[in-house]
Amino acid sequence: MGVEVEPVPRWDWSPLPREGCHGVEGRVLLTLSPDSYVSMLRFGRDATIDEHADDEHVHEVICLEGSGYTSVGGEQAPIHAGERVTWPPGVMHGLWTEGEEMTTL
Repeated sequence: MGVEVEPVPRWDWSPLPREGCHGVEGRVLLTLSPDSYVSMLRFGRDATIDEHADDEHVHEVICLEGSGYTSVGGEQAPIHAGERVTWPPGVMHGLWTEGEEMTTL
């Protein structure tokens, strides 16, 4: 048995293909299942992922660099590098920046 080295699914940064998102680029690092993956998101200044709900999955968002804001269930809070937020299934959530840049996992 040898060492397996594989490419990541989408290494290059590309705009998020979701209506309601602007100024956000992503790249998929690992596919865990057909509908579960690990990705990095890069937010420009005043970038937005609109509020929406995912009825099936928990999302863990870790701020790696910079800062921004998140909403969960109608409540808003700042998020900074070294912090994380959990988005439960079926609950409206969003992520954005105001005058700052941010990178998340």
